[in-house]
Order: sequence, then structure tokens, then C-alpha cells
Amino acid sequence: MLLVEDNQALAETVIERFKKEGHVIDHESDGDEANDLLRHKHFDLILLDINLPGKNGFEVLRSLRARKLDTPVLVLSARSEIDDRVVGLDAGADDYLTKPFDFRELIARCRVLARRKSGHARNLYEVGNFSFDWGAKQANVNGMDIQLRNKEVQLLEMFLTNLGRVLTKEEIADKIYSFEEAPSLNAVEQIIARLRRKMDGSPFLLKTVRGLGYIAQMDDV
Repeated sequence: MLLVEDNQALAETVIERFKKEGHVIDHESDGDEANDLLRHKHFDLILLDINLPGKNGFEVLRSLRARKLDTPVLVLSARSEIDDRVVGLDAGADDYLTKPFDFRELIARCRVLARRKSGHARNLYEVGNFSFDWGAKQANVNGMDIQLRNKEVQLLEMFLTNLGRVLTKEEIADKIYSFEEAPSLNAVEQIIARLRRKMDGSPFLLKTVRGLGYIAQMDDV
């Protein structure tokens, strides 16, 4: 996800909380820079402040929607007037949360937007003997909880929201590592291998498409 927020103290706190939840989060503090970044990099979710240097949040949001991008956007703003909420939602925001906010609510709202984008209306995804709780980030096979590391959870979420679609190693690395991390494609292969072992015996199948990448499928027969 991308956080666009010029209050450094708040940004650091938000980043810390989301990283503890196992999310990959990048940060921009300037509206112009955020707008430029969003022209060439895709994110699963954007947390967007309104009062920013350069372009304000509404302008960044309108520019994003003018390019026909449907990335979920949650506006974070100290502007609490109804008119401001209406402007934000009309500009294309999916949700609007006023500052100060409770981090539990922020994280819950982000989960809702992620589920809505992926087409999963419920927190619990179930196929055969496999289940995944999006809120608790807990996988279960044959009634037993599977212990997953943060990157493995991120990878599982990524494949569950892209079932039947080939994902390249580069695309995977781009999603599960932030700007300051320096991932190798070998590291992606290792995480893939660990996830396969842990999902053994479940209907979740992770296949290699030679020369292209990986594809996940659910065998519910």
C-alpha cells in the first residue's frame, strides 16, 4: 500500500502499525511526487491525506481516477466537515476517515476495502479443508492452524486475490517488498517453496509456469 502523508510523525506511526500487521507500505509526503509515482507504479491500497505540499489530495485522487485506475483510496484528513467528505467521495475516494483516528478502525477499514477489491465479502475464505481468515491473517488446513511468516502471508493473500492469473517473480517482489528493501528473485523462489510445503494437503495449488512465473488454483474437487 501507499501512504501519502506530510506529517512525518503520523506517517512513521502509521507505517510502524501496518508493518506490525504484516503489510508492505511505502510513503510519499508530497502530492506532486505521489502523483508521479502513481503514474508508473501500482498499489493495492492508497491512504491519502488532503493537505499536502504540491498537489493536494483531491487533485491526486482526481488524477488517479482520470486515468481509469480503480485502486481503493481511503482519505485521511483533519477536514471533518460534511462538505469535505462529499468532495472527497465525489472525487473518487472509497472511504473517508477523519483525524485523529483509532488505528484499529483504520486497519479494519483497510481490510474491508481490500476484501471488496478482491471480491471477498467475508473475512473468512473457505474451500474444502482450507480456510484463510483475512482479519487474523491465519491459514488453516484440516482443522490445524498453519504457522506462516509475514512474507508468506502476503504471498498467500496475493495469490488468493489473483487465482488463475500468472504472476511473475518481478511482480511478486514488487508487491511483497517495500522501497527500502532490496529483494532478490531467489528470495521470492524461497518464499514460494516454503508456502508450497506449508499448503501441502490443501486444495491450494501453486504451480510454476515455466518462463513466466507462478499461478495459484483451488482444487475443490
